[in-house]
Amino acid sequence: MKYVDEYRDAEVARRLTQEIARLSGGRPLQVMEVCGGHTHTIYKHGVEDLLPENIDLVHGPGCPVCVLPMGRIDDAITIAKTEGVIFTTFGDMMRVPGSQGSLLDAKAAGADVRFVYSPLDALKIARQNPDKEVVFFAIGFETTAPSTAVTLLRAQAENTPNFSVFCNHVTIIPAMKAILDSPDLRLVGFIGPGHVSMVIGMRPYEFVARDYGKPVVIAGFEPLDIIQSTYQIVQQMSQGRAEVENQYSRVVRPNGNVKALEVMARTMELRPFFEWRGLGFITHSALKLRSEFAAWDAELKFEVPGLRVADPKACQCGEVLKGVIKPWECRVFGTACTPETPIGTCMVSPEGACAAYFNYGRYSMAANRSDMAEIDFSDIQLPVSGEP
Repeated sequence: MKYVDEYRDAEVARRLTQEIARLSGGRPLQVMEVCGGHTHTIYKHGVEDLLPENIDLVHGPGCPVCVLPMGRIDDAITIAKTEGVIFTTFGDMMRVPGSQGSLLDAKAAGADVRFVYSPLDALKIARQNPDKEVVFFAIGFETTAPSTAVTLLRAQAENTPNFSVFCNHVTIIPAMKAILDSPDLRLVGFIGPGHVSMVIGMRPYEFVARDYGKPVVIAGFEPLDIIQSTYQIVQQMSQGRAEVENQYSRVVRPNGNVKALEVMARTMELRPFFEWRGLGFITHSALKLRSEFAAWDAELKFEVPGLRVADPKACQCGEVLKGVIKPWECRVFGTACTPETPIGTCMVSPEGACAAYFNYGRYSMAANRSDMAEIDFSDIQLPVSGEP
């Protein structure tokens, strides 16, 4: 099959992994795949098992569902429970746990929460329900921000007053810088996010190579994309180089999608700071609506708690997102925390590292841990269906 089989060719994979082994010389090398879509590919297709043992792929904060802090989930639930509100969201946000349950729990308790496939669907619901306030829960990196921006421009052009956006879009570059500034950094390079780079292009990553001496290779989402990108990183190291390379050239252009960047700039601006799960507050790392779009800003329309809420003590999503531990090293992975009963966000979204490990059988590694009997589950509160 053209454009699929050629990216899953076993012989090509074998040759590339042999070259990776030769160039790396057995040295332990830790490479971070920033994007959650890459994590999904790695464990669906067993890419980590194909690579030499000395190559360690660790998972970064590239899952937009996973990085949202619990306080922002609580804010969303508060809006959803407001009388006269239809709250719309992408499906994978429905089960993300807040401190008092999830949006799915709020829906079970009577809130009008609906999942949509795009913000334009939410705008359509607003037109169909002029007596209701329709709020769209906008999440994601630069990948999904343009669709929110286009919807805002249309809402403004149509003068749809009962539509608003609860904006939680985040930007990838400040998160990568926060990881690079970590005192316990062991990474030798980054597999750059393909979908984000399709929008922002290659240039924003240049500081990683220039200031930190780490290669960045923007990658596609097929198994051979990941393996080839790993090869390019190891090749750069063997040649004493640190550059930004584009393995995903069939989609990503050096300057990105100029039109998408323009509509984002017209409707949104950087927040002074924003909290990330596991990484804390990072300056200029998220987007908010410009003042010209205040009439469509849910944070201005509704009263939200805006409080910082600590993660459950047993949840180690933060460590997973920073690449400090593997998902199966978490104390509750695959036991108290599963996709059906998630404690942390990494177990909810298909792009979450914990969900990827669990869904593709990696949870069996947890069975070999000797400390399973010593885990204290007393501080874990499992979600109860129908209870907010």
